[in-house]
Amino acid sequence: MEFRPCIDIHNGKVKQIVGGTLKDAGDRARENFVAQQDAAYFARLYKEEGLKGGHVIMLNARDSQYYEATREQALLALREYPGGLQVGGGITEENAGEFLAAGASHVIVTSYVFRDGRINYDNLRKLKDAVGKERLVLDVSCRKRDGAYYIVTDRWQKFTDETVKRETLDLLVDYCDEFLIHAVDVEGSASGIEEELVSFLGDWNRIPITYAGGVGSFEDLNRLKQMGKNRLNVTIGSALDLFGGPMSYDAVIKYIDSK
Repeated sequence: MEFRPCIDIHNGKVKQIVGGTLKDAGDRARENFVAQQDAAYFARLYKEEGLKGGHVIMLNARDSQYYEATREQALLALREYPGGLQVGGGITEENAGEFLAAGASHVIVTSYVFRDGRINYDNLRKLKDAVGKERLVLDVSCRKRDGAYYIVTDRWQKFTDETVKRETLDLLVDYCDEFLIHAVDVEGSASGIEEELVSFLGDWNRIPITYAGGVGSFEDLNRLKQMGKNRLNVTIGSALDLFGGPMSYDAVIKYIDSK
């Protein structure tokens, strides 16, 4: 298990939000925390600690009035820590190069690959050709419905017909270097991990996976380690003291380093 830090940017500000409340209409979301510092500040913290593989997520749609401000914050973070951060949010094969040139180690993609409810293999191949498998992370974040975890797109607002299951991950693994998986129903809640999802992901174990969603205590971290068979990397957002939560950033790093 590795700790993968995060910088979530919404309306030009570093924030922690309740994932399931994000709406494009009016650029609204229920906020847990809004930082006074810019994205470069958090990138600098992560660089000083030597943490790699963290993700910068742009949470505004590309047609939002706030998109440019959000994009500029993302670029500030990437330039502050070249090679140390991944970036996602509205990435296509046309703009991926800009973010890689700014310092991103990887680009993270969801909506461009999952179109009209299905995997769009044409777009997936375009991305792979444009950036290379080794620099592509697929975000297969999901929400539970009818007993299955369905992949959600467009800032977690739209359900696809694709579920997070072995056959799906086995198909996608040839196109990417890692998966990023938010358990959206508990994202930003610090209410505990999605144990069924974590157990499945720990069993699959073919390429690195970063899990995000629901971690609110060191007990949750230990459960994630055990149920994920120490194979999953973890992001902690709202529960971290950097973002107003109860879990010490320094203590989390020490805890994971000691495992």
